[in-house]
Amino acid sequence: MFADRGSTAGETTSQERRERAQPDHRVLGHVVQCDGARAVIAAQADYEDGSVTGLWTVGKMVSINLDTTRTVGLVYAISKSDRQWATESRNSIEVSIELIGEVRDDTAEGKPVFDRGITNYPYIGAIAHRIRARDLAAVYDLAGRRAVTIGQLSQDESIAACIAIDDTLNRHFAVLGTTGVGKSTAVALLLRKAIEARPDLRVLILDPHNEFAPSLPEFAMRIDTGSLDLPFWLFRLEEFTEVLFRGRETVPEEIDLLRDLIPQAKHGFRNLGGSPYLRRGGGDAITADTPVPYRMADLLRLIDERMGMLETKNDRPIYRALKNRIEAAISDPRYRFMFHSRLIEDTIHETIGKIFRVPHQGRPITCFEMAGLPSEVVNSVCSVLARLAFDLALWSEGRLRLLVLCEEAHRYMPADPRLGFAPTRHAMSRIAKEGRKYGCYLGVVSQRPGELDPTILSQCSTVFAMRLANEQDQAIIRSAIADSSASTLSFLSSMGQREAIAFGEGVATTMRLKFEKMQGHLLPGAAKKLVGSDEAGETGDIDLAAVVERLRNVPRAPVLPTVGEPVNPIRQAGDSEYRRPAPPPRPDDDLDFGYGLRPSTFGLRPQRD
Repeated sequence: MFADRGSTAGETTSQERRERAQPDHRVLGHVVQCDGARAVIAAQADYEDGSVTGLWTVGKMVSINLDTTRTVGLVYAISKSDRQWATESRNSIEVSIELIGEVRDDTAEGKPVFDRGITNYPYIGAIAHRIRARDLAAVYDLAGRRAVTIGQLSQDESIAACIAIDDTLNRHFAVLGTTGVGKSTAVALLLRKAIEARPDLRVLILDPHNEFAPSLPEFAMRIDTGSLDLPFWLFRLEEFTEVLFRGRETVPEEIDLLRDLIPQAKHGFRNLGGSPYLRRGGGDAITADTPVPYRMADLLRLIDERMGMLETKNDRPIYRALKNRIEAAISDPRYRFMFHSRLIEDTIHETIGKIFRVPHQGRPITCFEMAGLPSEVVNSVCSVLARLAFDLALWSEGRLRLLVLCEEAHRYMPADPRLGFAPTRHAMSRIAKEGRKYGCYLGVVSQRPGELDPTILSQCSTVFAMRLANEQDQAIIRSAIADSSASTLSFLSSMGQREAIAFGEGVATTMRLKFEKMQGHLLPGAAKKLVGSDEAGETGDIDLAAVVERLRNVPRAPVLPTVGEPVNPIRQAGDSEYRRPAPPPRPDDDLDFGYGLRPSTFGLRPQRD
């Protein structure tokens, strides 16, 4: 960055005095061409002694001195007209800059103020010089908004990169970048800063790779397939049928049957001992989407009763197929989180409180780990969680602030409407369009913005664009950024690790930054790398039995006592000496089949010698 740190303090001076007293070492060139958005500066690439200045590089900022303001520009191209380097004379170059805004001195506050718009355009011959540190700080000043520091400017590491955390959250944000550039680390850093600035915020992370919980140990609670308790009766009809049909095409007749029988099962559970008939209409009418508990046994019983009716004999194959689907889902150990409870009761308060951390008890982040979840049920579960998040924020009247963070968001919200799951896309889209009015925010993380639903991405008012090599993905970012900062995106394919271009409502102006470096043990996925590389690499041993056991995902059958096994009458079941060892057989006895009789003597009189 062309920052002159020798003039960072002192009173404001007039532009005329600065121009007359301008040191020669700060003068870089003069404006020779200008239009509404860009300008060209004529400068020298070397000193009079022939040494190269090294002052002109792409990505630097300069300021153009005018009468009452200083125009700020970003260098995006440097060229030499004849494309040859002269050793006998000085080398003239043309520097192309993009006009970002202007800085003016505020006489009331005694400090420079930056405006994105430009009122006075540079004239031919205007002096271009190094930008002062005070002017540079004014360019990225947030004008009193609550700010958090997330790193440093890539051009000048002595200046902190700050974002307006309230605007970043309230109007949704996106972190985009190719694989391996540090998206997960940047997200973990942003979450830490958000929780420190907003202690009332609750965060739900949809984590498909099980990597965020170790990076947020003091803030996060982990929910995986073993600890997840999401009863089947919380699912809407579309979500429940997605589980039953496992991503395949549904059968309309079976869907109609479920739409008719599920309300009856719910009515029967709510009115035990009452009328078995469901009243149609009315204020307390129950539908298949109403989150009211019911028993699967009642639903299967209703299907059997329908099959037994004479008028449904032609539809019995449909009833039988639906019953088989339900029984297969109930017996599948991968769906244990839905059907494991044998005692059906209204536990919606406990379920919602555990998932959305109400109360949070010092841990406001929930990491929902989906690596062990069946792929055909991921869409349904994400749809349920996103829908519950919006409904909670809506009916809490803004008292509950929720952030739903979607890692690998293109999996749930693809650009192709024929792909994905429609209820999931609708639930996420509802948060993106209406969530900020009720305190429900959306964070989108994706490595393929070209495959992401453009409606969702357009609702993200703050974007952190990291390195992107795909031309289609870069075009998506170009369509979202302001025209006055379009040249900044030319760095997208060549940015380093932890670098990003931030633009939108959460920053003062388009900013190229470098995220703070986090400790090694707090990096997402660091625990897996340590276990996978160090321990396994040294020993070379792999517990194959444990791997296969997790692969099967089937609980071990309990060891039951065999029929006729002797037990200790004094001990209780579970004690170490509960089972008594069977007495060894006497060698002189014949075979005993458990009845105390000898086959050789049964029914015969004893013979005397």
